Amino acid sequence: MKKQVLYISYDGMTDPLGQSQVLPYLAGLSKSGYEFTILSFEKKARLESEKNTIQQIVDKAGIRWVPLTFTSRPPFISKLYDKLRMRRTAVQLHKQFNFYMTHCRSYISAEAGFYLKQHYKVPFLFDMRGFWPDERVDNKQWPQHNILFRYLYQSYKRKEIIFLKEAAAVVALTQAAKTEMQSWPAFGKLDVDIIPCCADLQHFDFHNVTSSQTSELKRTLNISPSSRVITYLGSFGGPYMTAEMLAFFKQLLASDPNYIMVFYSKDDPDMLVSEVEQHGIPADKIRVQYVKRNELPVYLSISDFSLFFIRNTYSKIASSPTKHAELMGMGIPAICNAIGDTGHIVSTTQTGILIDQFDEAGYAKAIEQMAAFNMPKELIRKTAFDYFNLESGIQKYFTVYKKIKPVL
Repeated sequence: MKKQVLYISYDGMTDPLGQSQVLPYLAGLSKSGYEFTILSFEKKARLESEKNTIQQIVDKAGIRWVPLTFTSRPPFISKLYDKLRMRRTAVQLHKQFNFYMTHCRSYISAEAGFYLKQHYKVPFLFDMRGFWPDERVDNKQWPQHNILFRYLYQSYKRKEIIFLKEAAAVVALTQAAKTEMQSWPAFGKLDVDIIPCCADLQHFDFHNVTSSQTSELKRTLNISPSSRVITYLGSFGGPYMTAEMLAFFKQLLASDPNYIMVFYSKDDPDMLVSEVEQHGIPADKIRVQYVKRNELPVYLSISDFSLFFIRNTYSKIASSPTKHAELMGMGIPAICNAIGDTGHIVSTTQTGILIDQFDEAGYAKAIEQMAAFNMPKELIRKTAFDYFNLESGIQKYFTVYKKIKPVL
């Protein structure tokens, strides 16, 4: 009989990360003696558009999915309401399925997992994903001059200590995060398993994209066959340094006017237009497109390089960009800065170009390296298997699961 596991996520399965960083792992673990129930919170519009897609995935894997709607208004009260619903639903599901353990994605989910441990002796896995309270501060979502946000930060830092002590196992994304936590008082010997954001390298594989598909896409995006393309995958603003990326692109254009920059993002394109104008970049040198995950390999295939600058704040010690794994699977060299373990990986493998300063001199150095870069796509892809192979990630989670014992 398979062991029953409750997977709790305040992120939605209909979100891009749900499809890339949750479902593939659970589908793999479902083949190894575990039966999953997913409790997730979904944005209403995305649930309406993506529900059937997700339902087909979970049905195929034999996973139960209990989607609740994510609420955002009124501020603060809506979060208390969601946490209450999360805890109440988790208890109801446990009474129905008698879970062997809970797998809690990040801090809010860990609150519900800890509650089940306290009241029903269900062990929980604290899958941190990152230093979430510090991310909220670093991204200016919890400004510390505000007494309420200061209270929230301090409260979750206290909870962080409890979760680390009470969890049956702890998973972090980077070795840098583990090293940092082991420097904290009382956590010098903290047992942390490192599982970075992996990618399905069977899906993100340039071999699956034909040259005619790439050529047709370029025509659709009004990009000439002779143009070179630099892409960006992800959100605008926040920790993502949109202004600096545009400044880099402007300098790249001055060096090589043959480049086009394509942004693949779910964000409103209008958010980017004003910044493009402020940088004096011609509008015909920029494309913005929303792309569903199943279409991403074709859209990424037009890339000569892909760019991502992420603000290197304290919380980014624990960050593992999913896009890095996906790009490497496609054989695309990344131009990026060092956050988490990313700088170590790029510098060790020479599969991309590191930016060490965001100014003309730093950009000029990277542009010079671009001109000389000649690592074959096949070798970049092969290197991805050493760091970001989904099958390896699934096996690491399986090893963690086997360590978890019943609460006595």
